[in-house]
Amino acid sequence: MGNARPQRGATINAVSDRFNLPQRESDGDWLDARGDIDGPAAPVRTSVQPLHPKTIISYNKSPDVPFDRSINAYVGCEHGCIYCFARPSHAYHDLSPGLDFETRLFVKPDAAALLHTELRKPGYRCATIALGTNTDPYQPIESQWRVTREIIALLASCDHPVMITTKSDRVVHDLDLLAPMAAKGLVAVAISVTSLEPRVAMTIEPRAPHPERRLKAVRQLSDAGVPTYVNMAPIIPAITDHEVEAIVARAAAAGARGVSFIPVRLPWEVAPLFRAWLDAHFPDRAGKVMATIQSLRGGGRDNDPGFFTRMRGQGPWAELLRTRFLIARRRHGIDQNREKLQLRTDLFRPPPGDQGELF
Repeated sequence: MGNARPQRGATINAVSDRFNLPQRESDGDWLDARGDIDGPAAPVRTSVQPLHPKTIISYNKSPDVPFDRSINAYVGCEHGCIYCFARPSHAYHDLSPGLDFETRLFVKPDAAALLHTELRKPGYRCATIALGTNTDPYQPIESQWRVTREIIALLASCDHPVMITTKSDRVVHDLDLLAPMAAKGLVAVAISVTSLEPRVAMTIEPRAPHPERRLKAVRQLSDAGVPTYVNMAPIIPAITDHEVEAIVARAAAAGARGVSFIPVRLPWEVAPLFRAWLDAHFPDRAGKVMATIQSLRGGGRDNDPGFFTRMRGQGPWAELLRTRFLIARRRHGIDQNREKLQLRTDLFRPPPGDQGELF
């Protein structure tokens, strides 16, 4: 069982052996006894290291996601959400999907410059770029690095559509860019609200902004004309599922155009991290939570990687969730089936050759 740490999500920092990451063994150094000296809940500092990829747009062919390209300005995420399906990606860097994922971060400072180059390629075909599909584009370090803002500024300069997903109210800091884009039909924002209970939110998403601040951001964006949606992503059985109706009501009151949900996903190393977190924070219901998750995932397994079912879940529990959302949305005047936002691609023009003009 892991130990809870102040303002951190993962309770353990186990390494992965999927990519030949070696297991660290005790060598007699004093660091082996650090837990006994500092205590099991010693604070962990955040470090940030530049990363210099050759390209910045990632393409996918997944049939159950509404975009074929995305940009991730950061690797790892300081929000520390225990359920984050992106945690396993840290193993590619020989780091743990546990505490390393939320404390040892990477930033791509050249992201906007790389994007400028890719958008100017003769064969580039314009389609909506998604930000925030893997790690949050508005996590705390964005206030210092401002890479997300540089990306949006470039996209705005050439009328390129963008869809932003975040669980941070920091997105309103870029309203000066987003509002004019919205007026042209070039942007939409989805804000994740998983719980309205501060103590629960602080436990599952320890460094994400307070849920009331996120709902305030929904209102600010909506009032500025930016199409804004709320995602209850993920829903954790026996921990947050009782809040479905309340979150839909608050989202509608804040001006959200739509509200959606995704049942919690536990791919690869996320499952043991999540189990350790349950044992540390919710030992009274850990068994019930995991039994319901396994029911959602086809029975007998923690995760279902299948297209479509991975996002929706299956079985009676998933059907009950869908029914509850349908009723709640109708009650508050949100017709999810009718609201299909299409961002414009016909306005796009490649950015000018002199990159210095953009920044």
